[in-house]
Amino acid sequence: MSPLVLALLAGAAVGLALGALGGGGSVLAVPALVYLLDFTPAAATTAALIIVALTSSTALYAHARAGDVRWKAGALVAAAGLLPAAAAGAAASRLPQPLLTAAFAVVAASAAVTMLRPGRAAADAAAADGAAAGGAGPARAVGAGAGLGALTGLLGVGGGFLAVPALVTVVGLGMRAAVGTSLLVISANAVASLATRGATTAGIDWAVVGPFTAAAILGAWDGRRLAAKADGTLLRRAFAVALLAVAAFMLADALT
Repeated sequence: MSPLVLALLAGAAVGLALGALGGGGSVLAVPALVYLLDFTPAAATTAALIIVALTSSTALYAHARAGDVRWKAGALVAAAGLLPAAAAGAAASRLPQPLLTAAFAVVAASAAVTMLRPGRAAADAAAADGAAAGGAGPARAVGAGAGLGALTGLLGVGGGFLAVPALVTVVGLGMRAAVGTSLLVISANAVASLATRGATTAGIDWAVVGPFTAAAILGAWDGRRLAAKADGTLLRRAFAVALLAVAAFMLADALT
């Protein structure tokens, strides 16, 4: 199968997961680029950042039109993550490739476990009520933003599976606002990380990344329609099981 066809299929799968689940789908981009399209882990994380930045920015526009973005809170969390994202992005290209692969596998497994936790939505909603009542301080928001920025910069993942719960539990946003605002945070962190990845950006195969990104953006729209029709819990569990399998494969690859 040609690289172009593989890029389109992989991009569509990533976009479909992003649209249907609202977070976590971009974590599939790196393994798809590494194992299907022969990118090195460092180049794959850079390419994934491009895909994440463009896809998240497109989705941000749609959420902003619907009034689901809290710009002030999002700007605070995003600003806190800019320097960590840039520093982690600069460090990523200097790390041993097996270490980068293993770290990504651990994060992917963590995302899967988070998605499999029962009653997650109810717990997040209750935590949001508590955070709003207690007035979550800006220091906690800054700390959450810094951690998300470092994760995005180092591993090339959007971190939506962490950003949404952080915005709910730490900042006190409702779920819809947290999903929309997380896209602002993710987009800003991805751009900041890309700014320090000059060496790996120069080697990006745009003939692969371009179609991959376009398919992901289009797939996200289909994913939103799928989410409206299918059982959300079933979708999330199926994705989590697939993600656990990918994480196990990547960890085994890193250790051999």
